[in-house]
Amino acid sequence: MPAKTPSVDRRVVVFRWIVLLVASVIFGGGLEHLRLPAALLLGPMAAAVLLSTSGRAVRVAPPIFLLAQAVVGTMIARSMPPAVFIEIGKIWPIILFGVVFVVGLANGLGWLIARRGVLPGTTAVWGSSPGAATAMVIMSEAYGGDMRLVAMMQYVRVIMVASAASIVARLYIGGSLAEMPAIVWFPPIHWQAFAETMAVIAAGLVLSRLLRLATGAMVIPMGLAIGLQFFGLIEIELPPWLLAASYAIVGWSIGLRFTPAILSYAARALPTIIGSILVLIAVCAVFGMVLTRFAGVDPLSAYLASSPGGADAMAIISASVNVDMPFVMAMQTMRFILVLLTGPMVARFIASRLPASRPEA
Repeated sequence: MPAKTPSVDRRVVVFRWIVLLVASVIFGGGLEHLRLPAALLLGPMAAAVLLSTSGRAVRVAPPIFLLAQAVVGTMIARSMPPAVFIEIGKIWPIILFGVVFVVGLANGLGWLIARRGVLPGTTAVWGSSPGAATAMVIMSEAYGGDMRLVAMMQYVRVIMVASAASIVARLYIGGSLAEMPAIVWFPPIHWQAFAETMAVIAAGLVLSRLLRLATGAMVIPMGLAIGLQFFGLIEIELPPWLLAASYAIVGWSIGLRFTPAILSYAARALPTIIGSILVLIAVCAVFGMVLTRFAGVDPLSAYLASSPGGADAMAIISASVNVDMPFVMAMQTMRFILVLLTGPMVARFIASRLPASRPEA
């Protein structure tokens, strides 16, 4: 049988990309309409999973994935303005205690999941880590975790934590949350700030390549942006359309790696994962009560601050109710930084003390 011509192959690839784009818009738009956290990443990821598991996968070029990581890192930096670090400095013992408690609990649950053989060690640790979900997924691959399973754990937790926080906020204020404004996809751009942001991203990617740092494409632009923003040297400008495209690229890069075998593996692990998330949410809620009792923090602020992960979702919910938002974001930010610094070491430590096991590719 004669081989297909290159032109036919290209047409097939183009058609698959069109299908992926259309499905991503439909899924992402639907989830965004439901106000689901991380909708712009989850929709494209779901579309990519369907395409990949049906044997019609395409490939995201590595440089494009690295660029998307750099944009995500800069976006995380934007959520850490100087006011957050000032708040951390004011009440750092309370925040440090709360952060260490939640991170320790999450790592303990990750160890139990790995110990029971539900997931491999590093995957269980990164999947349980209560930092920024997208950052944890990206970092996991560089440190031996299975990005697909980590993504499943992280985003299931984000959805569950955000849903629980929304319900608690509604019950606490006795009504519905304030309506969030609709996204303006193509707002006017502050071109100087945008150029400065793009320069930081470019410099971060160049440094990442020179230093050969495994997670450098995300971490170095993030670090540069945090420092420059803290000293008032730049204003980070990331238009919604650029963020949406970057989220989609990250979602595709994860989803296109799924196979029917890994999907089946994830489905078998899901009940245990959901159970661990429920335990984490419950214990963190109890810790929020402790903060209220001994630190004088109002109950809703304490609950949102101690909620395990989904800092962006907590920021959205905090903005729609009357809470101490600097305190909420200070604890969420400090927890992300702690996980960022200790995650690789903890993952290696736990994995080295467990039998090696990996899911079928």
